[in-house]
Amino acid sequence: MFSMNLYELIKRKRDRGRLTRGEIQDLVAGYVKGDVPDYQMAAWLMAVHFRGMNADETTALTMAMMDSGRVFDLSGLDVPKIDKHSTGGVGDKVSLILGPLVAACGVAVPMVSGRGLGHTGGTLDKLESIPGFRTNLRFKEFYQNLDEVGLSIMGQTRELCPADRKLYALRDVTATVDSPALIAASIMSKKLAEGIDGLVLDVKTGIGAFMSRTPQARRLARAMIRIGAKMGKKVVALVTGMWEPLGQAVGNAVEVVEAIEALKGNWRMDLEEVTMALGEEMLVLSGRAHSFAQARRLLMRALTQGKALDKFGQMVKAQGGDSKVVDDYSLLPQARHTIEVKAGSTGYVRTIDALHVGLLSVELGAGRKKVRARIDRSVGFVFKKKVGDRVGQGDVMVEVLASNAKQGAEVAARLSEHVVLSKSPPRNGGRVIARLTKV
Repeated sequence: MFSMNLYELIKRKRDRGRLTRGEIQDLVAGYVKGDVPDYQMAAWLMAVHFRGMNADETTALTMAMMDSGRVFDLSGLDVPKIDKHSTGGVGDKVSLILGPLVAACGVAVPMVSGRGLGHTGGTLDKLESIPGFRTNLRFKEFYQNLDEVGLSIMGQTRELCPADRKLYALRDVTATVDSPALIAASIMSKKLAEGIDGLVLDVKTGIGAFMSRTPQARRLARAMIRIGAKMGKKVVALVTGMWEPLGQAVGNAVEVVEAIEALKGNWRMDLEEVTMALGEEMLVLSGRAHSFAQARRLLMRALTQGKALDKFGQMVKAQGGDSKVVDDYSLLPQARHTIEVKAGSTGYVRTIDALHVGLLSVELGAGRKKVRARIDRSVGFVFKKKVGDRVGQGDVMVEVLASNAKQGAEVAARLSEHVVLSKSPPRNGGRVIARLTKV
């Protein structure tokens, strides 16, 4: 019989009190078993959102979530095992490119990824645009794919971090997503359960990120590095900008297309910058490269020789997907309508509000408003112009891909308000803002 005084734990956290490791473990275990109802866990999450958690509480929550399921043993693989994780952004299809790219360089990349959360997209939702692609793998399949392909991307299952799976869905619909402690525990519980040797974090900052200010992003990065250090794992974090969508595509199927094109060497500079920087970190952390310059050469060779693209196809086939999608994008879900957003004047793209782009993509059907809502993988946006690009009057700035013409037109009208032009080109810095390796 579950006997914890939930009212007391909620009240204590609401009033800035601290919970013990044992209390956090019991709370998480009770929620997984169904003894703690959603409404009380939601109240506790909101209290954490407002009051935060100290380092010991965050570590305790991470461990409780990790211990709620199976911890994978990948020691039988005789290659370095390095993962990458993003804190979430708009148009962030980096994992779809980076995983095959790094695996092609001789590093095993075990990825446990998530679905769309709030205004941000999810790697699993994107991959499931591919006909037949399975993300609900058993450990035996996950391990076999890592051994044979060098890459596997799966979601949380009953085996792996079931607590995080439940909490992730609850946070998405209770406005408790952007809590540094909850984000850190969610990410690190999955990563520590993977059996990895090291982890590279892509911590987003800017209007389209959960950590909108850079100091927040740095604190989150340090919190995760601290958790990793306590577990004896090598963790590096890059803080990257998310003021505008990353790359050109926002959605699911459209992002798969952009990822495949990137593996063919066709990609926007901002997407290339972030992906290659993270790849360099992964190769250096793994020991496959002794410098960033050497890592860059290895990554470019895997890209130009087509090895990374081959790895993507191998992963798709190994997880039940149709690998012909690499050459035939018509196999992906196709939107019925395309609505163009055109420039009303001549100038330069000054800003593209990533937050509102993400919210409008959810409105269009590319994301979820409710936990069990179905998403439309065919819809989304394709940005023909990005920040800094010159625009002529009447030029197409964005294509809105919609299943419903009326809804698409309404979203297009609202989207046009969040693409701002200026007479002179804006100052446009790089996407990688900081690199953190220590607490």
